[in-house]
Amino acid sequence: MTFSIVARSADGESWGVAVASKFLAVGAVVPAAVAEVGAIATQADANVAYKGIALSHLDEGATAQVALDRLLEEDEGRDDRQVGIVDVDGGAATHTGDACLDWAGGATGEGYAVQGNVLTGPEVVEAMQRAFESSDPAAPLARRLLAALAAGDEAGGDKRGRQSAALLVVSEGAGYAGGDDIAVDLRIDDHAAPVTELARLLDLNDLYLTASTEDEKVPVDDELDRELQTWAAERGHRDFAAWVGTENYEMRVAPDLAWIDRRVLAIVRGEA
Repeated sequence: MTFSIVARSADGESWGVAVASKFLAVGAVVPAAVAEVGAIATQADANVAYKGIALSHLDEGATAQVALDRLLEEDEGRDDRQVGIVDVDGGAATHTGDACLDWAGGATGEGYAVQGNVLTGPEVVEAMQRAFESSDPAAPLARRLLAALAAGDEAGGDKRGRQSAALLVVSEGAGYAGGDDIAVDLRIDDHAAPVTELARLLDLNDLYLTASTEDEKVPVDDELDRELQTWAAERGHRDFAAWVGTENYEMRVAPDLAWIDRRVLAIVRGEA
């Protein structure tokens, strides 16, 4: 009772899953991914054990199809399962069991697998395919996955309605302060428009949890430093660094205040 896309980025550096469903907290059940290994979505009568088992097979060098075949041959409930897998090299595989509720089906393409069950029709999967394939290959994988999910939602999605959505993307060293591989891990557990809400949270994720690019960095000279320190002091902060920590902008301002992200500077100056 879910539709999802599992994919690897065109540059081979990210893997992820986007999923939506008329089901509470779908992100707690369907997606799993590990950088430099691959990603999986398990749905319909989801077997959550598939996540760890599949990633283990992939980590040992199995292709997506081999990992999928191993999952199914070991599971007597395979006819009720739906699964999508992408491996480290972008190989993709999808399975829809014969007992999955209509409409149910999936498709694969270069670097992705799309699948869904209890959908309004095949147009959902087709719309997701078109959206992913037509998206800019150089764009962040999270954006491409979200575009595909939104296209499926607009095409009809889960025929029972909307409730939850999730987005998981991994890349080596992409986590907070480089401490793990989680680039994006967002979940809308219960909402009337979960895919729209997921898009809003992805914008916030990019602001708070994504490091500034070189083009976004504004050098802080003595004059700008005085402006920032004065601005922070006028608002009761010990210094500008204290304000940065309070507002969770650590990824957008240099620890030594050598630079500040242009978007954060716009916030300070009341321009955002």
